[in-house]
Amino acid sequence: MTQTSAALGMCFPRTYPAALVTDVARRLDQGGADELWIIEDCFYTAGPSLVSAALTSTEQLTVGVGILPAVARTAAVTAMEFATLDALAPGRFLPGIGHGVQEWMGQMGVRPKSPLTALEEVTTAVTRLLAGETVSVEGKTVYLQDVKLDAPPVEPPPILLGVMGPKSMALAGRVGGGLVLAEPATPSYVRQSVEYAGSPEGFVVAVFSAFCVRSDRKTAYEWTAPWLGWRIDDNHPGLKALPFFDDLKKLYDESGTEGLVGMPVDWWTEIGAVGTLDDAAAHIEALEAAGVHHIGLFPDPEVEHGLPQLDHVLELANR
Repeated sequence: MTQTSAALGMCFPRTYPAALVTDVARRLDQGGADELWIIEDCFYTAGPSLVSAALTSTEQLTVGVGILPAVARTAAVTAMEFATLDALAPGRFLPGIGHGVQEWMGQMGVRPKSPLTALEEVTTAVTRLLAGETVSVEGKTVYLQDVKLDAPPVEPPPILLGVMGPKSMALAGRVGGGLVLAEPATPSYVRQSVEYAGSPEGFVVAVFSAFCVRSDRKTAYEWTAPWLGWRIDDNHPGLKALPFFDDLKKLYDESGTEGLVGMPVDWWTEIGAVGTLDDAAAHIEALEAAGVHHIGLFPDPEVEHGLPQLDHVLELANR
């Protein structure tokens, strides 16, 4: 696989106050970063609103949304949102759609019987609407009757699917324009996911990477280890794809977070942009070698700890 030079930016966690988004976007834009990724989770801040604010307050920054739950809005409204955001800044918006957390979908009364079918119907309908088609569908989730966008994008952006399982990855390869992989998006996971998707031509891969840069490795590792332990307990597929996952799990089971702090540096480098600035750069290079096109560095969800990491994002973007 030919190594790509990935667009590099930062994620805007769901816990950050909405009013911060314009300042964060401007600092990234003016500082030389490529993009900002807005996180939409129920029931925090709304993705399209924050994307709009970020796009209209910047000149060059690409802004992605990761991800809109497929069934939280109708397919027509999702297409309207995407078309409007693209019109605000043509070529600078990257849309993401996913299953959403099914418990949250149940809380809103929109949980589909088959999340896979729902995602396929929504993605296909939105893609066709953005292409300017008049769409009529009578599906299990999507119903449209002669719906056509008044102002579809001149060049529709690829719809990236934020999914995790092999069947959903395969679906992304069939009907999506690419993938958004949640942290920890390890290089091993990237390769596995693209393979599950069928390695289609022109497939776009965006990832979120755990991000913690400190002056010394141990401090960064101590800060990140509790999060990593939670992901190990969760059997996150991004970790399970690692060739050393069994050893990692055994280490954590036997020694807890202290064991993770002392694990080999190359394990940490594979798992995230964690450690020194050079360690973070090595992780980014490994993702690029795996074929990643977009990297959103995911800072600490607490603003007072995560926001200072923006300076390190800019240092990495300008290396």
